[in-house]
Amino acid sequence: MTAVKHRVVVGTAGHIDHGKTRLLEALTGVDCDRWAEEKDRGITIDLGFTHLQNNDLQVGFVDVPGHEKFLHNALAGLGGIRLVLLVIAADEGVKPQTIEHLEICSLLQIPNALVVLTKKDLVDSETLELATLEIEELLEPTPFAGSPTLAVSSLTGDGIEDLRAAILAKAREIAVATEPGAPFRLPIDRAFQLKGLGAIVTGTLVSGQVEAGQTVSVLPRGIQARVRSVQVHGEDRARAEAGERTALQLASVDLAELQRGEELATPDLFAASHRLLVRFSLLENAPAPLKAWMPIRFHLYATETLGRMRPLDGPIEPGSEGVAEIRLEAPIVAARGDRFIVRRPSPQATLGGGAVLDPQWHRRRGKELEEAVGAISQSEPPLVLWVAEAGERGRAAAELASRLGSKADFVAKELDRSASEGHLVKVAAGRAPRYVDPEAFQRVREKGKRILRTYFRENRLSPGMPKAEFLGQLLPERAQDLAQVYLRFLTDQKILVVMGDLVNQPGRQAAAALTGEENQLTRDLLELIEGEGLTPPSPKELATRLNAKPQILEGVQRFLVQKKKLIRLSSGLIVSAKAVDRLRQELVESDWQRFTVPEFKDKFELSRKWAIPLLEHLDSIGATRRIENERQIVRLT
Repeated sequence: MTAVKHRVVVGTAGHIDHGKTRLLEALTGVDCDRWAEEKDRGITIDLGFTHLQNNDLQVGFVDVPGHEKFLHNALAGLGGIRLVLLVIAADEGVKPQTIEHLEICSLLQIPNALVVLTKKDLVDSETLELATLEIEELLEPTPFAGSPTLAVSSLTGDGIEDLRAAILAKAREIAVATEPGAPFRLPIDRAFQLKGLGAIVTGTLVSGQVEAGQTVSVLPRGIQARVRSVQVHGEDRARAEAGERTALQLASVDLAELQRGEELATPDLFAASHRLLVRFSLLENAPAPLKAWMPIRFHLYATETLGRMRPLDGPIEPGSEGVAEIRLEAPIVAARGDRFIVRRPSPQATLGGGAVLDPQWHRRRGKELEEAVGAISQSEPPLVLWVAEAGERGRAAAELASRLGSKADFVAKELDRSASEGHLVKVAAGRAPRYVDPEAFQRVREKGKRILRTYFRENRLSPGMPKAEFLGQLLPERAQDLAQVYLRFLTDQKILVVMGDLVNQPGRQAAAALTGEENQLTRDLLELIEGEGLTPPSPKELATRLNAKPQILEGVQRFLVQKKKLIRLSSGLIVSAKAVDRLRQELVESDWQRFTVPEFKDKFELSRKWAIPLLEHLDSIGATRRIENERQIVRLT
């Protein structure tokens, strides 16, 4: 068999019992009704799948149900389709479901359509001509105006060969080659279990590729699974490509953890979200304008969830479009550009649809909201805005690629261009560079100056501020991995100098001598702490007993720590160096070889608050060695 190079997914749409399933059976020889209930009732309840292959072209068909009750299944099947067959029975003509399916196809911006008039064997030529005119009138105000109409009979086969040829010709014309390096995404529209095989999922591969042995994420749950095997239209394959109907056998995951509406994706690339910014089109027949928060049923690929929607730039009138915010009850996975449909929860009816502008929208107000909506609404991806909202941490290209549903190298090129124009700063950060808003550097500059000024005003005796303490105040935890980047920046800006584990203001010298007040406080503080042994008072109690201002007391305390008169334990507690020396000597002189924490607490009458930090300090200076749940005393020979 010729290797497949081009792939197109074709969907059917139309009213109940207009012959969609029988049409696909006539075209491909496969009956898409899988369930006994479907065969008994003569309607399609769930999605059915079949395909044609013509040399290197593969055409996959998705047979979607037409009955209004099963419209949510139809919406699951219409995602990812590039050609729709609008099926209309010649003996009945256009029906309500025909119109709603057509509206949905328009909102999803399915780019191409062929109209199929079925059951031509049941009507005369005049009725067939009237039906064709009715279709032309129906399509005129839609994006599908001028689409070809072909009349067929699935029963006799009349017109089937011409339709098959038209589908193959159109498919070859619109086929898109697989985009190398695109992220893998497979919305799950079916999940089931086969005896001896485990969990199976199916869906239309939206982008990227998947192969046996690959690890994938199940989103929005965030769990991981391994692909055991891949099938495309019932045929075992080493790999499935974007645009193919795909079945995956999964390992390391239970069926209970898989359900329709979830998505398989490249690990660590996509993030789930409850909030979206969208461009929304309200249908002309909508009952009222969109003015405020409105309850909705949201559909994206196979995902269906409840939520609320409101306009952000004024009311959206029927037949018009605008920018809106959507808040969902359950998290979903989306990328910029994904098409969606919005329906009224009750009574159910399609209200409109549109495109996702920002799949990870953050709430904003006032001028900030206006500027963000303006930037995100542009045709170009708002990469600079998305970097700026990450603050001092910045963003890597791969993070923004997931928001766009695009390749990381494409995003990196755009970010590099913005950096060359001065809109962003590119910095080294681990294996992948990070991009940061220039204003973040200026915020760090001003904040660094304030931190040092405050610290040395309160600690004039200190030769420098501990670097770890400075960075802890300067940067949020999520940006700590860029600490060296910001330290170099502040050094270049002459805001600070780095001296080993300390930072200082350029040219600053520690106070040469203590004032009389500081001298007296130093003596009093040292005497008080040494007199209390291993459990000296808290800083608050010390300030009270010494009648000292907390800031001045803290400065003197730091001075004594630097002079090695006091020791600051890992927990932040302060103890005198003499008390620790006596403790170490008592341990050496004891008859213990090893001891437990409870034994240590009892012997030295310590609470756990003091015992654990003291033992950790003894470990750090080599006085003791931890062995499982015991400490061994280290005696010098």
